Amino acid sequence: MSEVQETEERIGLHNLRPAPGSRRPRKRVGRGEGSGTGKTAGRGQKGYGSRSGAKARARFEGGQNPIHMRMRKLRGPHMKKSMPFEPFRTHTQPVNLSDLEARFQPGEAVTPESLQARGLATRKGIPVKVLAKGELTKPLTVHAHGFSAAARSAIEAAGGSCGPVDG
Repeated sequence: MSEVQETEERIGLHNLRPAPGSRRPRKRVGRGEGSGTGKTAGRGQKGYGSRSGAKARARFEGGQNPIHMRMRKLRGPHMKKSMPFEPFRTHTQPVNLSDLEARFQPGEAVTPESLQARGLATRKGIPVKVLAKGELTKPLTVHAHGFSAAARSAIEAAGGSCGPVDG
């Protein structure tokens, strides 16, 4: 197999070319009636599509009022309905105390990695926030990106501790 590789020329920028048959020459329309695409050149007889300069724009909807004209036009990021569509919203994935109660043993450390291993907080790269839905009776050491005030007090009341994510 190494003999075959040595005889073939290495692929580089100097010898790149499209795959055979992938590129076809442009169809030259309007070159006499005998060519099959002469006279009207495939455009039909009359109408908008037969005229020079006629093209279906990307946003053209056949004369129906187009979507960019139907949408509201409030400017600036100061309202929920306005154009930038909330570019400054922060997204978090919630984890409830009831989930921690069901999936962790007393005294265990809860981190985003351990949550992901147990099927919670499975979206990569999105911060984890612990919320206070449910009850917690076990002392747990919880490391997360955020805590609601009620969740923090419930974890500390159960004998556990809250901390930020390391790294």
